Amino acid sequence: MQAIYRLIFVVILLSSCNEKNKTFSESEITILPQPTSVALGKFSFLLEDDMTVYGDTKEAKKGSDYFITSIKDSIKINLQKTDKEAADIVFKLDTSLNDEAYDLNIVPKQITVSANGYGGFFYGVQTIKQLLSKEISEEKNETKYLIPTANIKDKPRFKWRAYMLDESRYFHGEKFVKQMLDQMAMLKMNVFHWHLTDDAGWRMEIKKYPLLTKVGAFRTDSEIETWKSGKTSGKAHGGFYTQEQIKNIVAYAEERNITIVPEFEMPGHSSAAIASYTWLGTAGKDIDVPVKFGRHYDNYDVTKPEVVQFIKDVLTEIFELFPSKVIHIGGDEVSYKSWEDAKHVQKYMKEHGIKTPADLQIAFTNDISKFIEANGRRMMGWNEIMGINIHKGVEEKKHDQEAETELAKNVVVHFWKGNLDLATQAAEKGYGIVNSLHSNTYLDYGYKNISLEKAYGFNPIPKGLEKKYHNNIYGLGCQMWSEWTPTSKDVERQTFPRIAAFAEVGWTTLENKDYKSFKQALKKIQKYWDTLGINYAKVLE
Repeated sequence: MQAIYRLIFVVILLSSCNEKNKTFSESEITILPQPTSVALGKFSFLLEDDMTVYGDTKEAKKGSDYFITSIKDSIKINLQKTDKEAADIVFKLDTSLNDEAYDLNIVPKQITVSANGYGGFFYGVQTIKQLLSKEISEEKNETKYLIPTANIKDKPRFKWRAYMLDESRYFHGEKFVKQMLDQMAMLKMNVFHWHLTDDAGWRMEIKKYPLLTKVGAFRTDSEIETWKSGKTSGKAHGGFYTQEQIKNIVAYAEERNITIVPEFEMPGHSSAAIASYTWLGTAGKDIDVPVKFGRHYDNYDVTKPEVVQFIKDVLTEIFELFPSKVIHIGGDEVSYKSWEDAKHVQKYMKEHGIKTPADLQIAFTNDISKFIEANGRRMMGWNEIMGINIHKGVEEKKHDQEAETELAKNVVVHFWKGNLDLATQAAEKGYGIVNSLHSNTYLDYGYKNISLEKAYGFNPIPKGLEKKYHNNIYGLGCQMWSEWTPTSKDVERQTFPRIAAFAEVGWTTLENKDYKSFKQALKKIQKYWDTLGINYAKVLE
């Protein structure tokens, strides 16, 4: 566990005070994301060495252990476990609360965190961290740590609050991923969508198919600046995560109440895999891992049993690595030309009564969905998996027909492009929806296209969707596609501070959202980012 990632940021952020028992004003209490309700008291709780911490159940003890470790690593105060309920800090199970909800009651002599599971306890701790300030007495040469008295009731608006990092285009490494997980945890985001395979690179070790990383994880050059620029970096690029590294990162995320949802792209965006094993492709041609980004010609040949078996073999190893109940299979931007040009694919479609390539994709996707479901998981994919052409006018897609085959119902549809009516229709049909409309949530887009205020104003529930279907909107994701962000600093600049806006979109009710208050809270968090050297965009006035 790396201590630098456990720093309690508000110790640095909040101004020092000289009073022995500071009374906090409402303007000084900024919590991000904004809680459901905050009733501020008149006094403060003094956090001191050797105070006692109690947890009344296994999950409460897990929350209290995290709190003790966090405090020790950041402000060097030692807290002691106790089995007595009359402790200074109490973690208490309350089964009446919703998942990830917490009640936080702070009085001068005691702090009580109530929740129905580890997620709620963890988020209660994050709020305590944001409330913590320090008092410096130059006279006595001492520092005291204060938490304002308050009663806070809080719960998330949505159960899916995601950040996606694309590492297929550029590999960033374990240290950077853990930094991102820490920032997500502080902001109460709970899903790390990890885009690990695509045309530009394969980033996870698969024991049964070692060439996926020996060959597929490396390319000789990279297109730079923008699409079809004609320019390249002149440098080779590559890297991948071993299975041990993945397990370590998954455990690190779990401690922060974050589920890692891996994305294994199929049947398109598969050039890195086809470069590794030619027989996976439809065209039967040897290729290299592409240097240019964008949609590529070949797909997995889903008419071959050995290719489908390969996909299921890879999924089986993914099940072992990732405990997530949801597995993302991509499914976007499939260029059907390779299937249309292949005589054996056309023959297969005719023999099986499959009318269009879109129907072939859905038939394949439904088969994979059944396999994933049989292994106790649930499939997720970008909204092309519904068989509706959302790329009309794009050269490769303009002649595509739409599928007649219906997508299996036990699928989470990740909406990213097309008329929002498509998301509404999917929700009305009973599909689970994560709304990541590209024009509002894509972090690779510049700040002129998606300003901080526009990000903050995003509402994952489509306008006009009847309330009875709102539960089918699981939440949102913000996506960091990395074609044009080769360094970690580039990714930071595009991600921060907009990730904080999306965090509040996912957590805070509409009636409690206020952009002006959000900006005030964000200024304090930016001071913390300064201490970590995070390269955030300077977009606040």
